[in-house]
Amino acid sequence: MRLVCLNGWGGTLHEALMPWLAQADPDVLCLQEVVHTPLSGKDWLEYRDGDHILPQRARMFDEVKAALPGHAACFCPAATGVLWDGARPVPSHWGLATFVRGTIPVIGQAQGFVHKGYSADGYGEHPRSRSAHAVRIWDNGPVVIAQMHGLRDPAAGKADTVERAAQAERFAGLISGLAQPGDGVIACGDFNVLPGSETLTRLAALGLRELVTEGGFPGTRTARYTKPGRFADYLLVNDAVGVQHFDVLQTPEVSDHCPLILQT
Repeated sequence: MRLVCLNGWGGTLHEALMPWLAQADPDVLCLQEVVHTPLSGKDWLEYRDGDHILPQRARMFDEVKAALPGHAACFCPAATGVLWDGARPVPSHWGLATFVRGTIPVIGQAQGFVHKGYSADGYGEHPRSRSAHAVRIWDNGPVVIAQMHGLRDPAAGKADTVERAAQAERFAGLISGLAQPGDGVIACGDFNVLPGSETLTRLAALGLRELVTEGGFPGTRTARYTKPGRFADYLLVNDAVGVQHFDVLQTPEVSDHCPLILQT
């Protein structure tokens, strides 16, 4: 099984991302920062948060589905907020999505919130709502694959906080509620924390080891990310997962995050 985990950056690098996803052809894709504006007639909208302005691919979820036509797709919204078409506000869903090749049986799944709850009338104040999704598939035996997009806290950066500790507990609970004894377990996502964080310690208590830092990779951010700190994304496995290869791709740049690629 080939798994790709990626923060898609709202499709900002659409022209590079879509052909790369089609070529990578993962069996399972765990994708964070997914925009879903199904009624928009525009290709591009704009996200505005103070001085932070970013182009967003309006129908990103539908376009990823088109790039992976043999996959079942599940979109998990965290919030419905406003993107902008010039001066016109456009309601748009934002969250994460999981894509599983249609030949792989999905024998269970769970979806929930690791911080706050669904926000139907705006993105809200930071730290904003964050969701998680887990699927239990059959790949020569049962394997649980769980992804989370960790909260962003402008005041605390990526340091441990009470909210992040609670978030890790909820994510661990989502995994534990779906996994059965003997299952392989893979946990991944843009956790928005530093190596050595409480989040990784909590997941280690589930018997998971973390492959990014274990592999000596220098970070998970591409040159598109200009702030200090190169770590945000992680992938963990338990001993029931046979890791054949793991990589953090610095090139090609398809986001401001690097794709994490696991072959089992």
